[in-house]
Amino acid sequence: MNMISKIEEALIEYLPSKDCIEKKLIESMEYSLMAGGKRIRPCLVLEFSHLCGGDLNQAMPFACGVEMIHTYSLIHDDLPCMDDDDYRRGRKANHIVYGEDTALLAGDALQALAFEIMSSSATEENAYRATKAVAVLAKYCGAVGMVGGQVIDLTYEDKTANIDVLREMDSKKTSGLIKAACEMGCIIGGATHRQVQAARDFGESIGIAFQIMDDILDVVADEKKLGKPTGSDAGNNKSTYVSLLGLEKCKLLIDELTDKAIKSLENFSGDITGLKDLALKLASRDY
Repeated sequence: MNMISKIEEALIEYLPSKDCIEKKLIESMEYSLMAGGKRIRPCLVLEFSHLCGGDLNQAMPFACGVEMIHTYSLIHDDLPCMDDDDYRRGRKANHIVYGEDTALLAGDALQALAFEIMSSSATEENAYRATKAVAVLAKYCGAVGMVGGQVIDLTYEDKTANIDVLREMDSKKTSGLIKAACEMGCIIGGATHRQVQAARDFGESIGIAFQIMDDILDVVADEKKLGKPTGSDAGNNKSTYVSLLGLEKCKLLIDELTDKAIKSLENFSGDITGLKDLALKLASRDY
């Protein structure tokens, strides 16, 4: 069984039983959590934990936790009060299927479940690492991380944002959970402070590169492969890396950030092939 299959098997097992009055809520949670996707963040937790000598079973709750946080953020992002998107990953957004009220609550429930499974995994032996990893995720998904980045995004709707604003927004909104995943994997695996910093640098670099590629794909991608309509950024008069820098400059910037990410892996003595390949794959993706 490959890594993504193991992650998806664990995600299903962590979901509550549907044998309850609130069955619709659980179905809504599952609808978005198991909608596919690249599983980048949980893979990063497991890859960095393994690189630092960690155990897969100890890292898995944290891998699933960060994916649940990511999923909740996507559900909320698609709501009419946020980005107002009708499709996600090639099918109807959660609120279109289950209603805005249930979608909102499904996101809330996934966030709560994420912290439940991570904190419940703590033992006497790994309690310090587990607590530290939970704190890292809480920081990166909160007001100074992902949520703060979303507020910056909303603040600049119908306004022109410069590169510095975009970089701060994306460092929080997009890179936040990616950095969290990298750091959490290191912490659970018993990494040194220097290695945690290197993992943070890796996450920041591939996170910004990921967002720049998203901006490029909104212009050039095939809608069927992308799973959502293209051209929405221009249609909404939204400032992006492409609108400010142009396609060619954006492609060069992705290459620079990817090289920087790979260089940060020199701080680890183990096999970095998986992480290097992931960085290169994200830099050349077409969906």
